[in-house]
Amino acid sequence: MIRPPIVVVLGHVNHGKSSLLEAIREDFKITSKESGGITQHIGAYQAEYQGKSITFIDTPGHEAFSAMRSRGAKIADIAILVVAADDGVQQQTKEAISVIQETGIPMIVAANKIDKPGADPEKVKRELSENNVFVESFGGNVPCVNTSATTKQGIPELLEMTLLVADLQHLVSDPRKDARGWVIETSVDSRRGNSATLLVKDGTLSLGDIVGTRSAWGKAKILQNFQGELVKVALPATPALMVGFEEHPRIGEEFQVFENEQGAKAFLSPARITPSVAGGPAPENALNIVLKADVAGSLEALQDMLSVLPQEKIALRIVDSGIGEVGEGDVRLAQGTNARVLGFRTKVNAKILELAQRESVPLETFDVVYDLIQRVREVMEKSQESRFVRKDIGSLRVLAVFLREKDRQIVGGRVLEGEVHKGGLVEVVRNNEVSGQGRLLNLQKNKKDADLAVKGDECGLLFVGSIQVEVGDILQFHILAPDTI
Repeated sequence: MIRPPIVVVLGHVNHGKSSLLEAIREDFKITSKESGGITQHIGAYQAEYQGKSITFIDTPGHEAFSAMRSRGAKIADIAILVVAADDGVQQQTKEAISVIQETGIPMIVAANKIDKPGADPEKVKRELSENNVFVESFGGNVPCVNTSATTKQGIPELLEMTLLVADLQHLVSDPRKDARGWVIETSVDSRRGNSATLLVKDGTLSLGDIVGTRSAWGKAKILQNFQGELVKVALPATPALMVGFEEHPRIGEEFQVFENEQGAKAFLSPARITPSVAGGPAPENALNIVLKADVAGSLEALQDMLSVLPQEKIALRIVDSGIGEVGEGDVRLAQGTNARVLGFRTKVNAKILELAQRESVPLETFDVVYDLIQRVREVMEKSQESRFVRKDIGSLRVLAVFLREKDRQIVGGRVLEGEVHKGGLVEVVRNNEVSGQGRLLNLQKNKKDADLAVKGDECGLLFVGSIQVEVGDILQFHILAPDTI
């Protein structure tokens, strides 16, 4: 059967990408049962034009979200490049062009904001040609449509062109097959647990199906369409919110349906202890943070932005990151690792706020990406003026080495003294001498992620450092705390 095209909309910040998507929703009476728009929750929606459906992936347009934009373009069949007619080609426009050209999918240009004073679509076309994008009126093969999200000018023509480009690709699928597709968003609901937006590329996803990726599996206990309505099936090229994952899968992973739980579990990657951030041994002056966000897409974007902050004098370490509400475990982890808790569009109840205040753990929440990033900048600048001292917190004897991969190792051991905290700095002691340094990226007890282990506990560790840990080594754990003298 012919399936709907999957479309990703890319463009520079403030060029009207989100407004254009919103105008399409309004024009075709696509409504959400949740405030703020359903795409904030599941990341995709469908529109219908001339009796045919089009699936839109809603990926943020700012440069900080380049990883999401790239992933969206790989999943999509068609890319719409939005360029403001009164501003022209900008840096993020060029980045989006590169993403589209690398994936090789067809492009349609929307010269947006055509109603604005100073709008010059011909200038847009000239600047695009300078970046190897040649629209049809300039002798190329890239369609260009003048649009306005405000007046709705050009929106029917844009959708018509999208369907025409889709027809030329002969997009087909077999709904009789078991579903396969991609994870395009994940979230955690305090009542329903882990959920993920699955974009079905082929086959049919049904209520009750066993679904697996390389990082997570689950049974489809609830399926909702992009409007929040309960459904029993999701057909090809259709987004669906699935509730029932045992853990939240990673954005961008492929998913497939299995006959039983055993098959889904066998598909899981054998090494699923994953780091919060990449990097080698920590410098002696560091700012630790525990980062929480509303959905995985926001979390990934924040991690990308934080990773490029200047760290010549102060190293920024994400001790832990996750999606959902800030909980007691986050505050306790921050307390043990001398970290700050930062939340983005996530809830914090009064009990957790009281705990953070009582334990002197800095906890702040933000609704705007740049407010959070700017706050981190300010704290890093202030930290440069502070003196830090070492605080020993515990030790562990290595009993087994399970996996070695470049500068990362998964090892098992028993805590000898004190406590072992995820995110802690590590000295490797061999034959009573310090042989190397590193950092503890993740911690597991009984094969489940944990924030800390205490004396007598046996645990698994994801260690990153310049030295290979061996059985019998003693790992000494410490943190850097501000000098109170």
